[in-house]
Amino acid sequence: MIDEAILLDYQAEVIEYSVGDVIFSENQRALFYFQVQQGEVKMYNLNEDGKEFVQGMFTNGESFGEPPLFGEFKYPASAIAISDVSIIKLAKEAFFSLLKEHFEIHLHMTATLSRRLSYKAMMMKEISVFPPEHRVLTVIDFLKLKDGNPPNFQVDLTRQQIADLIGLRVETVIRAVKKLEEDEEIKIINRKIHR
Repeated sequence: MIDEAILLDYQAEVIEYSVGDVIFSENQRALFYFQVQQGEVKMYNLNEDGKEFVQGMFTNGESFGEPPLFGEFKYPASAIAISDVSIIKLAKEAFFSLLKEHFEIHLHMTATLSRRLSYKAMMMKEISVFPPEHRVLTVIDFLKLKDGNPPNFQVDLTRQQIADLIGLRVETVIRAVKKLEEDEEIKIINRKIHR
């Protein structure tokens, strides 16, 4: 997202987290810009029953948790390391200075936030209206498009991770994947989903 050298010029720190470490918690004040240097981070909410709903997964070069910085509200979800991860962390005031002094970065950030907002709106529609097979296919197609729309895209998420992304039970996702395979919408190769 933002060149590491520029972030370091603004006094960013590189912080190491281990699998399962909490980066920030839901309802915590937003005081930093976060960008994944290496590894993977998950943002999620837990409902009253302890079921996890994944808001997003972020990997090398991707930032996360910016809306509360701009909107002056608390984090609506928690973020944890789902692998050993190095994160570049920049104080809010320094982040805003960087954006003021680098219009092209500010513009890129605005475009990224707009794409994420579009994704959230699409997922809300998918989750509330369509059957499980359609929801699963929508997530797969989104990931495929994000990866440049390769002809034989392999989904690197587990059935559980797909379920968490779209608010379904893993058993429902497993049935939906089998139905999609029968309908020749996807292929299963070595237990991995391909489209």
